[in-house]
Amino acid sequence: MNQKGIIEATEKWVKDQLEHESSGHDWYHIARVTKQAREIAQIEGADLFIVTLAALLHDLADDKVVENEQEGLQRISDWLKSHQVDDRLINHILMIIQTMSYKGGTNTPVETLEGQVVQDADRLDSLGAIGIARTFVYSGSKGQPMYNPSLPVREKMTLAEYRKGESSAIHHFYEKLLKLKDLMNTETAKARAAERHAFMESFLEQFYNEWG
Repeated sequence: MNQKGIIEATEKWVKDQLEHESSGHDWYHIARVTKQAREIAQIEGADLFIVTLAALLHDLADDKVVENEQEGLQRISDWLKSHQVDDRLINHILMIIQTMSYKGGTNTPVETLEGQVVQDADRLDSLGAIGIARTFVYSGSKGQPMYNPSLPVREKMTLAEYRKGESSAIHHFYEKLLKLKDLMNTETAKARAAERHAFMESFLEQFYNEWG
């Protein structure tokens, strides 16, 4: 199995599909998550091949990006099989992709170090300056306002309520983003998350000052 060739082919396949995606889950998000996941994997001792493929492929079966998650998972499985990736590795990668998404806090916890690494890298891209920018891009793509102070912050939600309920970009900070620092799995990600979390808190303070 030519791991380098498989990774290069997968990069091109994913880029072709997500290059023009407009909800903040585009190819550049994938590239950042993959880079960060590889860095964390090397520090934490995770399998670099599994981490790289799971990071590259994770949004091709995400309900924020595709209409049918099961079809997305099948396409990923077929792609990996067509490149002679071992079934055991395919099952591991699919398990990571299925359990790493936040989904309003309703998803099953990830089970392996590789899953923890990819989940941490994905969550880090939801924090800091990049995370702030992506939040407003995503909210705009869903027709949500920048801020509506009359809306309550939703504490416990079903997945349907999390995806479809009335909210705003600023509310998303409280419903997800500010929770992520304490949900990191690896020590490496915890340290990186703390700095990005602090930046978001400063942003919110400035936002409310300007909101008036």
